[in-house]
Amino acid sequence: MSKWGDRLKKVEQLAQSFQLKPLATRYKPRLWPCQPSSVWKLFPRQNMAISFAKSCKETVHVFALEKENTPLGQRIYLVTSYSELWHYYKTYPQSLMHCYEVIPEGTVCKLYFDLEFHKPSNKKADGKAMVSSLIQYVCDKLMEVYGIKCSSNNILNLDSSTEEKFSRHLIFNIQNAAFKDNIHVGRFIHAILQPVLSTPKSGSSLNDEMNSVAENNETRTHADSEEKPSKAGETSESPQAKRRKLGDRDLRFLQVKNKDGQDCLFVDLGVYTKNRNFRLYKSSKAGKNAAFTVADDNKFVTKHEKGISPEESVFLASLICNLSFTGQKILTWDVPGTKEAKTLRPHCEQESAKDPDLLSGCESSPHREVDNFVLTVVKKDGIHGSIRRWNYFAAEQLLVYDIAKYRWCENVGRFHKSNNIMIVVDLKEEVWYQKCHDPECKNFRSSSHSLPQEICVSYIMTLDDEDQAYLMDDAGNIEPSQTPNQAQQSSVCAKGSADVWGDGQEDQDYLESLEDFEQNSGDISDELLLKCMADFDSR
Repeated sequence: MSKWGDRLKKVEQLAQSFQLKPLATRYKPRLWPCQPSSVWKLFPRQNMAISFAKSCKETVHVFALEKENTPLGQRIYLVTSYSELWHYYKTYPQSLMHCYEVIPEGTVCKLYFDLEFHKPSNKKADGKAMVSSLIQYVCDKLMEVYGIKCSSNNILNLDSSTEEKFSRHLIFNIQNAAFKDNIHVGRFIHAILQPVLSTPKSGSSLNDEMNSVAENNETRTHADSEEKPSKAGETSESPQAKRRKLGDRDLRFLQVKNKDGQDCLFVDLGVYTKNRNFRLYKSSKAGKNAAFTVADDNKFVTKHEKGISPEESVFLASLICNLSFTGQKILTWDVPGTKEAKTLRPHCEQESAKDPDLLSGCESSPHREVDNFVLTVVKKDGIHGSIRRWNYFAAEQLLVYDIAKYRWCENVGRFHKSNNIMIVVDLKEEVWYQKCHDPECKNFRSSSHSLPQEICVSYIMTLDDEDQAYLMDDAGNIEPSQTPNQAQQSSVCAKGSADVWGDGQEDQDYLESLEDFEQNSGDISDELLLKCMADFDSR
């Protein structure tokens, strides 16, 4: 037991030294599988948080936090994983009660709505009936334009209403379908609500826009666009007639009054902007107590997954960017007849022919340096391929490029005759690989190739630990970090300093001592370990 006694003395000396010179943050152990791996970093500015999230190898996301007793609208930004946020979200509801999801620019996302009206100014308004009518209308439009089946069973309905305000969030969890980003979501919603808004620009009507998108949007399959034969005794109705019928629907129920008595819309159209902060399930605004809960007229049922509680399932379903790349049909909305549409419409071959470096007329992704690299991959042997479109999946940190004019497939070892390929860039693993649109290569994925170091996010991003201006302790309190030097010191300790933690021989001695102790004393019970931890924390 002599080795154990020596080791115990060293541990006591280390404990005493750390009490005199504590680390910047308290060590958070990983109790697998009870706790997730620890990635928890707070930033004073949103752009710093987004940059750090892009540089992480782990799958992390950005959230905004409002603190009590701070200037109105002031927020700090948290980078962590969904699982870790939920772990501390339910543990420290007081510290994390004002939390928002940041919807990154260019990220594939779900269809979502923010609905509200001032109750005293709209005494005859039936909020539940208005929500139900809106859901039915939007579901009809999704089927009409994209051929997507949707019902209230696919829509998470969250409520944070008070005596003064009716407030709802609707999050559409449509299976295998999502929008290119929240800008396209906003365009789609603006278009389908034109009957209740002002006259559309450029003299176009809602029906004109619906016809254009229904005919040109490539996310809709050929089978969906074919007109089904009418049954005996039924009058055949053309698609154009159906669009007119839906387009002319009375949407006056969406017109409400604000608290000043002015006309406004039940649907908040201001929540479809770049890097939008969208309030989370179980969170309230700073200074308010109305947190979002599942509405009593909600019909959405979460899927029960092993190891995930029903409440956590609701939390995950409420996240706008919580989407997997696999099998997603990407929905877009390009405004016809505008200058902007020319840069967003999927097919712009003439523009591409003028300038081979143009992304087929499409806007660049959030990672322009990666775009340029992909262009070098698809321009070989005299063939000038181009990027037809891109989609970014934040949950998996994947950039998926649809390629035009370059059809080389590693699976068949030749160019496909008609079907195009995809280049998938994994920003987390810093590799790229090829997939196919060809049915014969549906499940094929090429071998992975490393990205050039100069375009890797980890190489580009150079963030210092002193950027973390806030820290959260084990009690859930979020306070400004004490000094920049402490953050640097913790960075050094995290990398493992031999003169602090001991050399390899000490580790070997420790393992031998522990083995000797366990052989003579039997297994250490969980109760004893917890008691030791409690005794240590109480010192």
